[in-house]
Amino acid sequence: MNSQEQTLIDRNLALEVVRVTEAAALAASKLIGRGDEKEADAVAVDAMRDSLNSLTIRGRVVIGEGERDEAPMLYIGEEVGLGWRTGQGPKIDIALDPLEGTTITAQGGNNALSVVAMTDEGGFLNAPDVYMEKMAVGAHIHPSALDLDAPIGDVLRNVSVQKGAKVEDLMVCILDRPRHKDLIQAVREAGARITLIQDGDVSAVIATADPQTGIDLYVGSGGAPEGVLAAAALQCIGGFMLGRLVFRNKDEIARAERWGITDRQKIYTTSDLAQSENVIFAATGVTDGTMLRGVRRFPGGAKTSSIVMRSKSGTVRRVEAEHNFNRKTWVSGV
Repeated sequence: MNSQEQTLIDRNLALEVVRVTEAAALAASKLIGRGDEKEADAVAVDAMRDSLNSLTIRGRVVIGEGERDEAPMLYIGEEVGLGWRTGQGPKIDIALDPLEGTTITAQGGNNALSVVAMTDEGGFLNAPDVYMEKMAVGAHIHPSALDLDAPIGDVLRNVSVQKGAKVEDLMVCILDRPRHKDLIQAVREAGARITLIQDGDVSAVIATADPQTGIDLYVGSGGAPEGVLAAAALQCIGGFMLGRLVFRNKDEIARAERWGITDRQKIYTTSDLAQSENVIFAATGVTDGTMLRGVRRFPGGAKTSSIVMRSKSGTVRRVEAEHNFNRKTWVSGV
């Protein structure tokens, strides 16, 4: 396969991946505010898996719903795509979260997404399902401003210098969790402003790369798999992230070792998490958020808002689609 053919496949695949996130978001939208996290996640997983299996790819899930004995579908290592039967299509690694924000969806909150990232085989870190310390900024801030081991006040001063602003002008995004109590206090003592989110740190990391959100820094601990997804997005849209795995017990350490992780203190950069320059990232809003509108359902159909990005070209597309449920094949304008 020559480079021109590969480029054509990349472009076509970027648009096809949007259909994957759209399918999962549409399925999950039926459960918004219904209070059932498990069912909302289950229908999103089913829809995403069906859609992935319609693509002419030889895909392997490296960030998914968990290990095979914990997840019946879209488990780590599962092979998806028509290409495994036909022998056609590129071999790619897939990181996904059919419903990033299950609690958000169940409660009818903001910032729930369906997310997929793809890259060349071996391009994503096989991150175990443990916590990860994270710190992220947009492309307008130099990576040297970040330091996971420095007091947060020092980091905020570094960011403020890079931005040409005062610390009190900065907005810091943090997951609202008891484990972040001291961090929140330290940020406030440094003088910066804070926006607390209940869930959805993939969208929060991405928000640092969009000046319109007003978020200058994301900091705190969240899921390591979500860290890989966020890094994939930053590879496309611009920005920088640091991450370090957090292990709470021997079981989590053993899980990491099964995936080849032996340096438990390693600080990962954006490129360590999503190594390839050939990354595709797509997300569709399930509920309204800072980055995307949620699914708007109406009799006989629905509207979705999505974003798809490619690191190779730096292209960012926003896709507004209308789906007609009264036809056998939904009409999705891309």
